[in-house]
Amino acid sequence: MEEIDLRKYLSKLPAHKLGRIRYNPVNMLKTVLFGFMDEGCISLRKLEDNCKVNIRYKYLMDGKRPSYRTFRYFINTVLMNQAESLFYEITQEIITKEHVDLDHLYIDGSKFEANANKYSWVWKKGTEKSRFRLFAKISALLEEINEMLSCGGLKAEINSEYAPEYLELILSKLHDIWELDEERFAHGKGHHKSPEQRNYEKLKVYLNKLKEYRKKLSICGENRNSYSKTDLEATFMRMKEDHMLNGQLKPAYNVQIAVENYFIVHGYVSNDRTDYNTLIPVLEKHQKAFGKVLDEVTADSGYCSEKNLLYLKHNGIASYIKLQDHEKRKTRAYKEDISKYYNMTTHIFEDERYYICHDGRELRHIRTESKEQDGYSQTWEVYGCADCSGCEHKSRCLYKYNAEKNSDRNKVMKINERWEELKEESNANIQSEEGILKRQTRSIQTEGHFGDIKENENFRRFNYRSAEKVYKEFMLYAIGRNLMKYHRFLHHEIEKYEGKKGQKTA
Repeated sequence: MEEIDLRKYLSKLPAHKLGRIRYNPVNMLKTVLFGFMDEGCISLRKLEDNCKVNIRYKYLMDGKRPSYRTFRYFINTVLMNQAESLFYEITQEIITKEHVDLDHLYIDGSKFEANANKYSWVWKKGTEKSRFRLFAKISALLEEINEMLSCGGLKAEINSEYAPEYLELILSKLHDIWELDEERFAHGKGHHKSPEQRNYEKLKVYLNKLKEYRKKLSICGENRNSYSKTDLEATFMRMKEDHMLNGQLKPAYNVQIAVENYFIVHGYVSNDRTDYNTLIPVLEKHQKAFGKVLDEVTADSGYCSEKNLLYLKHNGIASYIKLQDHEKRKTRAYKEDISKYYNMTTHIFEDERYYICHDGRELRHIRTESKEQDGYSQTWEVYGCADCSGCEHKSRCLYKYNAEKNSDRNKVMKINERWEELKEESNANIQSEEGILKRQTRSIQTEGHFGDIKENENFRRFNYRSAEKVYKEFMLYAIGRNLMKYHRFLHHEIEKYEGKKGQKTA
C-alpha cells in the first residue's frame, strides 16, 4: 500500500486565500488533518500549543508555530468551503487503495449536541397557542375601535385569524382618520394618553408580536416542532447524556454515516429527530458522488418505513433493514394474537381474497382507502366480518371490547398490503445467513465508529453553528478518521472484518 500525497489536493483550494497565509500550505493542511486524526475534533488553541511542544506537530510544520488565529483562518476560509469535495477526493483514493466495496453500505445515525444555548428553545406548539390568544386580543381591540368609529369611517373586519398585512392596513387608515402625529404622542408619568393613541399603540404592539410569531413558525417549518434561538437550524432532541437527569431536551443535529470496511464513505447532517427521512438523501449522495446505484443496504429498525423500503425496491437495492417489531415477532403473544390478520388463514374465491378468523367466520373486503404521505400514496384494504354476534372470542379479537357497550360491534381490520409485503421481503433478508452476517458487521463498524467518536475522542458537541457549517466540520473530522483508519490498515493494526460466521445475532 502507498502513502497518500496531500499536496495534489491543494490545487483544489482557492489560491488567492492561500496566498494570505505566510506558512507552507502543505504543512498547514497536514497539521490540521493530523490534528483531526490524533485527537478527534481538536481545538484551535490546542493546535497552537501542540506546534510549540509536540514533536510530531513541530515536524509537520518544519518548526514553525502558527497562532490559533492562523489556523482559524485556514480552516474557516480555506478548508471549510472545500470540505465536502476534499473529503470525497481523499476517500476515493483510500477506497481505491483498500478495495472498499461500494456496492454495499452500512448506515447508522447518532445525535450530536449543537453549539447553542441549552435553554434557548422555541416550541412550535407553544407559539401557535400564543398566536391564537393574540388573535382574541386583536378581535377585542378591533371591536373597541369599531365602537369609537361607529359614527363613520373605518369598519375593521373581525376574523378568527389575522395577517400582519391586514393590521398594517388598519393602522395606516387609523393614522389618517384620527390624524395622528407620533412625534406628539404623550409618554411618561403625568401625561395621559388619548383613547386614539392608546388603541393605536396597542394595535402596533400586537402587529409586531404577530410578525414575531409568524417568523418563529416559518423557521420551524412543517417538519420541526422546535428550534434554538442561538442556532436556528438546531432542533431540540432527547439525548442519552441527560445533564438534568429529568429527560431534558438539548439542541442537536442528527448525524448519519455510511460505512464500509471501517471507512466513512458518506456523512449527512440533518435536524430531523428521527432516522426515517435520512436514508434516501444518503443513497442519493452515493449515486451523485460515485455514479453508481447500491446493490444492498444494511441499517437498523430506525430506518424501516414504507417510503424507504419502497424507494429501495424501485431502485433495485436489496434491503437488510431490521423491522421495528423484530423482537416482538419472536414472542408467543405475537404468534397467538388471534386479532391480527397474519394469524388468520387466507382464502381466494373468484379472484377475491378473504380471511377466516379464529371462530371460523369470513372477513370480506369492504373498501379501499388511500392517503397522500410525504410524496407517495398509502393504500389500505379494509376487511370486515358481516356478523360477529355469539362469538366467544370477541374480547380477545376486538380492540378495547366492552360487552355492555359494544355487544353489536363487528370485526373490522385495515391492511396496507404493499407495506406488509415490503416488510416480509426485508425480514426474509435479515433472517438469512448473509443477513445475520451483515447485521453483525453493521453493529461492529457503524456503532463502533460512534462509540469511538463519543467516548474515546470525546466529540459530543459541534464547534460551528448552522447545518451547513456543522456538516463541513463533520466532513473535515471524517477525513481525519479515514486517514487514521488507513494508517492502521497500513501498519496491519486492523484487518478487513469478515464477521463471525456460524454465530447468530439477537
